[in-house]
This record gives sequence, C-alpha cells and structure tokens, in this order.
Amino acid sequence: MGKCANKVLMGTNPQQHTSDGWTRPPARCRGSLNSIKFFVFWHGLLQLALLLVSGYLKSSISTIERRYGFSSQKSGLMASFNEVGNTVLIVFVSFFGSRVHRPRFIGGGALVASLAAMLMALPHFLSRPYEYSDSIINTQGNSSGLCHVGRSFPAELSHQNCTQYESNSHQAVLPIMLLGQLLLGIGCVPVQPFGISYIDDFASKRNSPLYLGILFAVTTLGPAVGFMLGSIMLRFFVDIDKPGGRGAELTNKDPRWVGAWWLGFLLAAGFLFLTSLPYFFFPRNMPKEETTGTATEPEPGNEVKEEKPKSSPLKDLSLMEFLKSFPSIVLRILRNPIYLLVVLAQVNLAAMVSGLATFMSKFIERQFTKTASFSNMVLGGVTIPVATLGVFIGGVIMKKLCMSVRSSARMSAIAVLLGMLCALPLLFLGCPTQSVAGVYPPRQRSPQECSLPCSCEAEAFNPVCGSNGVEYRSPCHAGCTTKTIGLEGTFVKVLNYTDCSCISANGHAAPGTCGSRCSHLFIPFLILSTVTCFVASVSKTPSFMMILRTVKPEDKSFALGVQYMLFRVLAFMPGPVIYGSVIDTTCILWGKKCEKNTSCHYYNLDLFRQRYLGLQLFFVFGAFACFVLTFLVLRRLQAKQQQAEQSAGKPDGENLLLGTSKEGEHIVNTV
Repeated sequence: MGKCANKVLMGTNPQQHTSDGWTRPPARCRGSLNSIKFFVFWHGLLQLALLLVSGYLKSSISTIERRYGFSSQKSGLMASFNEVGNTVLIVFVSFFGSRVHRPRFIGGGALVASLAAMLMALPHFLSRPYEYSDSIINTQGNSSGLCHVGRSFPAELSHQNCTQYESNSHQAVLPIMLLGQLLLGIGCVPVQPFGISYIDDFASKRNSPLYLGILFAVTTLGPAVGFMLGSIMLRFFVDIDKPGGRGAELTNKDPRWVGAWWLGFLLAAGFLFLTSLPYFFFPRNMPKEETTGTATEPEPGNEVKEEKPKSSPLKDLSLMEFLKSFPSIVLRILRNPIYLLVVLAQVNLAAMVSGLATFMSKFIERQFTKTASFSNMVLGGVTIPVATLGVFIGGVIMKKLCMSVRSSARMSAIAVLLGMLCALPLLFLGCPTQSVAGVYPPRQRSPQECSLPCSCEAEAFNPVCGSNGVEYRSPCHAGCTTKTIGLEGTFVKVLNYTDCSCISANGHAAPGTCGSRCSHLFIPFLILSTVTCFVASVSKTPSFMMILRTVKPEDKSFALGVQYMLFRVLAFMPGPVIYGSVIDTTCILWGKKCEKNTSCHYYNLDLFRQRYLGLQLFFVFGAFACFVLTFLVLRRLQAKQQQAEQSAGKPDGENLLLGTSKEGEHIVNTV
C-alpha cells in the first residue's frame, strides 16, 4: 500500500468530495485497503472461518456427547443456541445499516466469534482426564473388567469416584458451551448483512453479482471444510495434550474412543482472529469500483450517481421509532400470501437441514458401525458439495429458461417432490439392532444368571463380541475370567477374552462391538441420500427468487431480514432440539454415572432410522404442500390478471407474475 494508502487511512491526503459528503481518494492512492476485490477476498475467508466453526461443532456432536454424557436433546440445544444471540440482535442490524463503520463492526464481530471458539474448547482444559471402563492403566476397583466370583465393588471407592465426578467441571460444561454458542451467534450478526451491503455499495453493477456469487459459494463450502476438519481432529485421542493421555489400548473403532474434539475449535479461533484484523483498516466509504478497464476517473456527474446509495424508508427513523414500527412492517410483509407460503416452505426445508446436519454423522456411526472420523469425511467430502451443486444447477436452470414466479413455484414443488420420493426408500434401507445380552431383544432384558456371581459394575461399558454372535456390555457381563494381552506398536492392548461362562462351551469374546453387520448397505444409502440432497437443493434458488419478486422494492431488504429471522426462530433453533429429542426416544440403554443418566449406549436401530428419517419426510412434505399452495395462488392471480387485461390493460402486478424485474435478473446472475 505504501505511504499514499497510509495518508488515506489517517485522513491527511486530499480527498475528492461528492455531493452527498462521501470521499474518494485519488486513483494513485487506491491500495489494497481501497480495493473492493481485496475486501471480497477477505470477506470470503471470514465467512469460511465462521461457518467452519459451525460445521466443526456438528461434526463433533457425537464425540462431545460421549465425553460429557450429554443426551441428544442437550447436544441439539447446544448446536442451535448460537441462533439465540443472532436472532435477538439481527433487528438492530436492519436499523443501523450503513449508519455505522461497517468494516469495523464486522471485525469486532469476528473477534467476538474468535473468543467464542476458544470458549468452546475451554471445558477440555478444565476437565479431569477422560476415564473409561476397564482401562488397563487404571488400578482401582475391577480394573480388569473380568468376572471375579464372590468379589464386590467397594462402596467407598464408588462414593469417592462419584464425589470427584460431581465436583469436577462436568456440571459446568453445558453452560460454558452454551455461552460460547451465544457469543458465536452475536459475533456473526454484522458479518453477512454488513458485508453484502458494503460490497453492493462500492462494487460496480457489472461485478457485484460475481462477488456475491463468490460469497454464496463460500457460504456452502464452509460447513464442508468444518466436517473435513472434524474428520482429521477426531483421529487423535482427546487427552493427547496431557501426560500419558494417549488412549492406552483404545483405537478410534472402539465405542469408548473419544477424539480430540477441542483441537479444531482452537484452530478455528486462530483463523478467525487473523481474518478479523484487516477489517479495522478498511475505510468506512470505499471508492466506487470502476465500470471500465481504464484507470481514468469517471465523469463528476456520473460519479455522484454511482456512489449515492439507494434511499430507504427506514433511514430517517430514530431507533425507538424503528422498534415501534417493526411489528407493523413485519405484519404488512407477512400479509403477502405468496411471500408467507414460500417462507414457510423454506422454514420446513431449513428445519430438516439443521437437524440432519447436526446428527447425520451420529446416524452413520450407529447405523453402519462407522467411525466418527469416517462419517464426517463422507458428509464434508460428498453430501455437502453435492447439495451445493444442486443450488448452483437450480440457478442455472432459472437463468436459461427465464422462469416466471409461477414457473419457479412449479419447479420448486417438483424438485421437493422428487426429493421426497428418493428419500422414501431410505426408511427401509438400514440395519437391525444387534443382539445385546440383557438389553436387546426385549425378551432378553432380564439380567443373565451366568454373570450374577461375577459382581459386575453396573456402570461398566466395554462392549465385547462373543463367539456366539451376541454382544455383551463388558467382559464381566459375558462371564469371562481371563484375557490375552499383547503389544500393538507401543501400546498395550487386549487381544481376546477367554473362559466366558455366558458363551456356550466356555467360548471367547473379542474386544469391541459386534456392530450392525450390514455395512454393505452403506454405499446404496449414501447414493440415495446424496441424490435426495441434490434434488431437494435445486429448489433453493427458485424459492429465493419468488421472495425477491413478490415484495415491494422498498420492502425487499426488510423482507429478507424477516425471512432469516423466521428461519432462526422456526427452523434453526428448534430443529436440532426436535431431532435430538426424537433420537433420545429410541434409546434402549442409557449410560449411568453415579445413578444419573449420561449418553446413550445402545439404540433400537430400526426405530432410530424410521423416526430420524421419518422426521425428514415430514418436513419435506410440509415444504411440498406450501409450494403447491403457492402455485395454486399464483395461478388464481394470473387468471384474475388476464381478466383485468381484457378490460383495462395490464395491471401493475405484471412483474409479479411474469418475473421480469431487474432485481430478479440480478439475483439469478448472482447464483
């Protein structure tokens, strides 16, 4: 940038003034900080970092549940809590608009988000080392996990462990995570609206759609990067930073394995901090981007017209006047039947996506016995990119066919219907619950007599797979009295359990779960679910276009704000909680710690699949019904318009039905 740019930032360089009081530095002073291209590049990095945090949290949900004993309902609440701070403050963003120094507000929000990401990792550093059942390095109690006839677990030791459990940071983990999510939502508030409006104000009309298209592409790329980062981080043991915390005999295929979920949050916090710094040096008002390739200044008359922002009916209101008028403006917008129906359709789809994204990794882990790392890699490397491609294809189709609002409604309804038809087979494409002694099937829920003399710990969870094909909660529950230990690399590992009285002919048991034994169905499931995501995503661009074309031009920005507010209140906040609550109803064995439920050990996989994917179909059907109603309303309006044309000529609503507004063309080009 050099001295010239520094003078611009310090306000010591002569400026060219426009009639509305804005300033333009001379062409020779336009360094990186006065380039809208540089702003777009940096804003793309910032949005990538923010969405990376959100995607990474969802990739770590099942791991955090296992580490701290959360139910799916609690983890769903944690995943959606960032929307609380965002929803409360988004109204003020609509008011302040361009009245503030937007780049600095964006930078401040990024710093808050960086602090939030660090706070999300804090529970790891406050917690005691991760303890799991039957650790070889644990010398207390029945550490071997084997059957010891006539030996009971000392009550005083159990009381001591419970005291440690209740006194450590486990009780504070959820409040800390919720606070981190709340701050993350607050930090995200100014980023997208201020960034998009800043680009739209200072980019040329020709380049603005391209810049916004880049940002939208990054918006869909961010969660994918978050899931890929989760795939890498969860391969490391959670206590890798603590002395001796290497997981001993555990591998990432062991159901007791907990990956380094906290490490990704620290990396994301550092990324956010670095991307926030340039925003404090961007100018409040940037020179308008040249519309031609020459370096000459535009004509004075044209310069004023380009830089003068569009007037807004809310610009002259005070904050109190704005807050008082807010409900009436919202009601006026919601009285538009097409806008209301399209937004409700999008709310259904958003609720579906929020729940699926939060728990799909867990679903794949449980249903097909995959590791958390592998599940995240599939979501980040396949499913999300294909959904992004569907959004892009929807925009291309609209642009090629020059579709009207009515055609957009028809296209959205067809896309959602096809998505629903593709999702139906997924209800039947899954695995039955493995046979678990004393747990499932229900007729075997009574305690096994063969393990009663073994004095097994009630809270023990170290699954073993018997040679008879039955899974047991621990070697003790299988009646095993001996075990074979060997070295795997530098780690001590149990190779086999033998002399198991609960297994016929004193059989043996292998460490680890028997699994669902239908991994061959994973590829068909992945193909069908990916096709479903692709087809349903095609409806996003047409539905967005319908909103832009069915509201008054002066209400357009506010209508988009109301749309995203409804997304948060009706979809993003309740969606993960609803999905988590439904998943909890399918649990058949809860983990126990000091007589309190922790995370679920075993699910009824048939119920898990049917209720989890059935909820998806419920939301998709709701979206389909809203799109069909939208199409019917538009057809009725078109019939009335044709009657009016025959008697009095074309009405003012031509753009609504024909879809010929300039704003609509602008958005199509953007996508």
